[in-house]
Amino acid sequence: MELKPTTKLRGTVTIPGDKSISHRAVMFGALANGLTEIHGFLQGADCLATIDCFAQMGISIENNQDTVLVHGKGLRGLRRPSSALDTKNSGTTTRLISGILAGQPFETTLSGDASLNTRPMGRIITPLSMMGADITSLSGNGCAPLRIRPADLHGISYSSNIASAQVKSAILLAGLYADSETSVTEPELSRDHTERLLRAFGAELTSTKTDDGAVSMIRPCNELFGQKIFVPGDISSAAYFIAAGLLVPHSEIVIKNVGINPTRAGILSVCEAMGANITYLSKTNDGGEPTADLLIRTSELHGTVIEGSQIPTLIDEIPMIAVMAAFAEGTTVIRDAQELKVKESDRIAVVTEGLKRMGADIQPTDDGMIIHGGKPLHGAEINSYLDHRIAMSFAVAGTICDGTLTIKDGDCVKISYPEFYEDLYSLGK
Repeated sequence: MELKPTTKLRGTVTIPGDKSISHRAVMFGALANGLTEIHGFLQGADCLATIDCFAQMGISIENNQDTVLVHGKGLRGLRRPSSALDTKNSGTTTRLISGILAGQPFETTLSGDASLNTRPMGRIITPLSMMGADITSLSGNGCAPLRIRPADLHGISYSSNIASAQVKSAILLAGLYADSETSVTEPELSRDHTERLLRAFGAELTSTKTDDGAVSMIRPCNELFGQKIFVPGDISSAAYFIAAGLLVPHSEIVIKNVGINPTRAGILSVCEAMGANITYLSKTNDGGEPTADLLIRTSELHGTVIEGSQIPTLIDEIPMIAVMAAFAEGTTVIRDAQELKVKESDRIAVVTEGLKRMGADIQPTDDGMIIHGGKPLHGAEINSYLDHRIAMSFAVAGTICDGTLTIKDGDCVKISYPEFYEDLYSLGK
């Protein structure tokens, strides 16, 4: 992909549905009795991998693009697939479905693409094994392929040393099949879509804050019930248009129906701390997920510090924040984000490499980056390393920098946002 600078961005954009919620709506709908209607489903490669996995386990799923109908068969209605489940590049599919499969009466193998099969799965293998699950890394290195065999599960109280929605969700989903209540304690509250949706489907689940952190507890369940789910726009996908609207001169854009769940919307508070002009319009709370239209206007941004409890609320947006920081005045420091090293790419290294190619003053650290902003940036050739968030972040940079910016393997955006480039171009017409 080649990007050239634009003079302004104007108009309205409706971003695709939230990836995290789309995954979970299909999974929980498959485990529920009756029909689940999912409106606003994200037609990205990761979420389609989740549909494929449950279809292989006997669940009838009608994908009508914006609306997906899941004909659930209950908590114990899945059947053994005829071959290994292919989770493609989706870490969410792999980790969450492992918790579900741990409670099934049949053996299953999970495997993904070359990138997925290098990402750490020990973080779910350990707690699921503590619950009695028979789960093995077939490669022996704590990564997929994973083999999961039938086992009797028992409830545990697990303290996680990282705030990870995927780890928490895998444990809570296994807890549906355990013999007693299961709890997960995190140092900070990670995104809580699993808790919100499971409660909507009828699970008995509580969330509390203690001196030790955030605690989510689930009791064993006999039945979930089909629901009608309205998926809000994905804040992680909105992040690129928020950044573009703030950085490109003479811009004013409206981003429709964005999910602003506080466990996900850390980028909004960071932007505001950097001096962003963001107005919230038409706030709603349909289906338990808060949403709003966002009015974004060009702003003079300055550096800030991002650390601690902020990190779980914006971990996927840090590449975009780093690009914003390179264009902002002053210094931005990002700490406590070592999780970036084990995403689709080592995002600390890849963001640093790309921004340095453009002329930015950026230093990587063990757990983040230090960015001295305000220097003129120029076009360059950027390697996406097949990481959709890297490609989209640098595409935004390409609308602002001097000259042409080229993104190698830029079509990897289809993982989460197939129409990304079209939507970005439409605002610049």
